[in-house]
Amino acid sequence: MSDFPPVFTQLDISANSITPGAAQGDSQARHLLAESVLLQQRQIELLTRQCELLTDLVAQVSLQQRQRAAELKAWKEANPELARSCRQAAESLAKVHTEFLAGIATEAFENAENYTDSEYALGEFIDRYGPRLAHFNGVLQLFAQLGAPPVTPGEG
Repeated sequence: MSDFPPVFTQLDISANSITPGAAQGDSQARHLLAESVLLQQRQIELLTRQCELLTDLVAQVSLQQRQRAAELKAWKEANPELARSCRQAAESLAKVHTEFLAGIATEAFENAENYTDSEYALGEFIDRYGPRLAHFNGVLQLFAQLGAPPVTPGEG
């Protein structure tokens, strides 16, 4: 057991928690009860406002996603062959990406101690693979998005 007081306590704030006789005789208890009620009312107001803001945020993000999906759908309909080529490219490059990552992972594992000991060796590793990996990921993501089959209602 710790020597500290408990972090959580219970406070009964129901109307019956203070008997009418005690409430009239104890102005401090009434004051604390009134302050507690005011704080809870303020908390409810703030939570209500937070819910309103979150609802607005979700609506805005949802609108942007729907607009982007509509633009992408229109592009795919206007360029069906290119969309099919992008899908094939994404599938092929995914295999290359896996092999590339496996090679990087192997090198990182084999040289982890060097990277820990030498800032220069770590910098060389990052300079060697970082930009290439970032660009590769970007190209792969672009092909995957442009070549993805259309989402049917109810899927996502």
